[in-house]
Amino acid sequence: MTGSTRTEDWKAEWQPVIDAVGRDFSSGQTVFGADPVERGAIRRYLEPLEFDCALHTDPEAARAAGFDDVTMPYTGVLTWTIPPMWRPGEVLFDSDERDAQPVRTPINNQDMPLGPKTTGFFGTDIDIDFVRPVVAGERIGRRGNRLLSCVPKETSVGRGAFLKWESDVVTENGEVVARIRIGTYAYVPKNETEASDD
Repeated sequence: MTGSTRTEDWKAEWQPVIDAVGRDFSSGQTVFGADPVERGAIRRYLEPLEFDCALHTDPEAARAAGFDDVTMPYTGVLTWTIPPMWRPGEVLFDSDERDAQPVRTPINNQDMPLGPKTTGFFGTDIDIDFVRPVVAGERIGRRGNRLLSCVPKETSVGRGAFLKWESDVVTENGEVVARIRIGTYAYVPKNETEASDD
């Protein structure tokens, strides 16, 4: 088999994913963050940033600006939409190796039902449109997981595909407060592809 044929073969494995562009892989399901937004968590979020804004720290200032309570910084939207990584009674790390990975995580592509199996994954970019600030006391989550694009490409780290996903950020009553588009690269590391090509 020639090198160019092998290249086309691995790219062809991504065709079912390319054909699925536009599909919502969550079937409209909403996955809520581990906890509601609360003042103490906002304070801890602001501390390392030294982000001094009365809307995030002073309830009276926030109410004077028309909000029910202090507002969550826009940059915290992902933090408060990530579901819990661990729950009591569960095992999150089943290995004590130096580079051990969690058994499951809500921020990778382990549950992707189409295309080739990949073992590497990282985020490439993020774009967020905000509708309104989230206030302390609200719980937010991500509704939907629409695939916007799939572009197979070999990079210096391996063979895979650049994927773009879109979700709505919603409150518990279903109000949309933001829309998120996240780019990812799911791939098979170069050392694994070289072994399979031999």
